[in-house]
Amino acid sequence: MRIAVGQFAATEDWPANLKSCLALVDQAVAGGADLLVLPEDSLALFIDEPARIAEVAQPLDGPFVTALAERTAGTSVTVVAGLHEPAGDGKVFNTLVAVRDGALVTSYRKIHLYDAFGSRESDRVRPGDGEPVVFDCAGWAVGLMTCYDVRFPEIARLLADRGAEVIALPAAWVRGPAKERHWEVMTVARALENTCYVAASGECGRRNIGASMIVDPLGTVRARLADAPGLAWATADREELGEARRRLPVLANRRFAVDPAIRPLEEWC
Repeated sequence: MRIAVGQFAATEDWPANLKSCLALVDQAVAGGADLLVLPEDSLALFIDEPARIAEVAQPLDGPFVTALAERTAGTSVTVVAGLHEPAGDGKVFNTLVAVRDGALVTSYRKIHLYDAFGSRESDRVRPGDGEPVVFDCAGWAVGLMTCYDVRFPEIARLLADRGAEVIALPAAWVRGPAKERHWEVMTVARALENTCYVAASGECGRRNIGASMIVDPLGTVRARLADAPGLAWATADREELGEARRRLPVLANRRFAVDPAIRPLEEWC
């Protein structure tokens, strides 16, 4: 499977951001991508007034997802991208969509909200409470995680339990002391401990680090970007995946299962 991860600097102007996304889709199609992973916040980003995201949040049948899906019509690419959708209570969901051949394939609402390093995502975002999402892409099982989720290894393991061979990880990783190191260490760890590929797309710009990367099942970063817009490419190989899992059978050797039950919101928020 041919994988591309793309990054750009989102603004408050969602039509402009859609234009950037569509340009990356066109490049991915031209390069023969089966899977394109775009960042979290691809719809819009309000750096200085984050609560304003509710002003532009869109349902999954809204113009942003519809246009993204329409751009894939007649192609073989599946596009994963992040947006915010209305939650119906003044808050929003931080949602990933996967679109292919003109239609919505699946969606995932971010479970772990970024209440860390002085930020309070939960003040404006309602967490998802569904099960981890895995879908088929070009014969490969692809799991979905968003940004802060990567700090919680149990969600990646639950995706692996559901058969994930590739994890798509859109993010908008905020700059800060050692934050680039955190991003790389944990992205590589999620690949290595689950012997799967991780396709991680990081938004770039004045707040976020970019640093998109594709990691193989033995933890080698196969492709990466710095802090400028663009695409990075790698190929997921079935034989390579099988050999990694034979040589490093951590999924078979483990002694503990992960409890899939989600802790009630009132216990932490």
